[in-house]
Amino acid sequence: MEDTILVTGGAGFIGSNFILQWISEVGTPVINLDKLTYAGNLRNLEQISSDRRYQFVQGDVIDRHVVSDLFRLHRPRAVLHFAAESHVDRSIRGPDDFIRTNVNGTFCLLEEARAYWMNLPESERQKFRFLHVSTDEVYGSLGPADAAFNEETGYAPNSPYSASKAAADHLVRAYYQTYGLPTLTTNCSNNYGPYQFPEKLIPLVILNASTGKPLPIYGDGRNLRDWLFVLDHCEALRSVLARGTVGQTYNIGGGSEKCNLEIVETICAILDELRPHDQVVPHRNLITFVKDRPGHDRRYAMNICKIERELGWTPRESFESGIRKTIQWYLEHEEWIREVTSGAYRQWIATHYAG
Repeated sequence: MEDTILVTGGAGFIGSNFILQWISEVGTPVINLDKLTYAGNLRNLEQISSDRRYQFVQGDVIDRHVVSDLFRLHRPRAVLHFAAESHVDRSIRGPDDFIRTNVNGTFCLLEEARAYWMNLPESERQKFRFLHVSTDEVYGSLGPADAAFNEETGYAPNSPYSASKAAADHLVRAYYQTYGLPTLTTNCSNNYGPYQFPEKLIPLVILNASTGKPLPIYGDGRNLRDWLFVLDHCEALRSVLARGTVGQTYNIGGGSEKCNLEIVETICAILDELRPHDQVVPHRNLITFVKDRPGHDRRYAMNICKIERELGWTPRESFESGIRKTIQWYLEHEEWIREVTSGAYRQWIATHYAG
């Protein structure tokens, strides 16, 4: 067994950041399996596309023949499972894809990983890991005075997306408990940073504000989230993979709990400074409140004491430093933005925020 790792969904936002950081910091081979749906973009990985340590394979995690062949040909020492449908709004409008990819896809990947793992020599079986990347949304919603989610918090998903991820989490746990497959699970808070598909709040606001378009905010804008810079998340995942206890779950958060309105106003203030000649300045004049989405969780917050205590990981970026880096990245990558904001993207935004 080489030091190869298999990454699913590696052309997406978090997956591509993870692969770029892995090649830079670790340097061992990576196989990237990605279906290339609307949110998967090989441009994210253009800088390593000719690197001999990196190989892209287009395929679906639900295709067990493809997955089985990858295990057989590349003999990875670990799987990092990012592949997922992840946008709550899309799950409300069309939950089928979320069940197919997040539940059935995780099941297929677990089955092939188990078959592969069981046939490894004992020394290689001991080293193998299956790291499942999940979300804080499986825990449901917190009240204003409730303690932050920890690894013992009961599951209470409120959207088709979070329910599908909760189901996947339970499958991963079951494969450890039943078969002994050496699994690890991480549940992270809201990520932001380079390469995020611009239907999520932060890149949507950056793009709309810089082009004079409305900045849609659900409800009263007071929904609270813990915000995590994506490269901090990637470092945490590497720590869990290297030193995490098999069968355990680790919560990953940024220690930056902020409401949506504060996020938007912060972005607007930074853009006022960086782009004083935009069409509409101050940019906060573009803020518009839209009808709240169904089942919109009021608050998430993450207790990260376990990963701090056991693995020594803490986030490097404050929200203030991370959001400034993020805005700068989007302003400097107009070509990437033009490519991802295709006609299909514009149609989705227009339909979803109509009225």
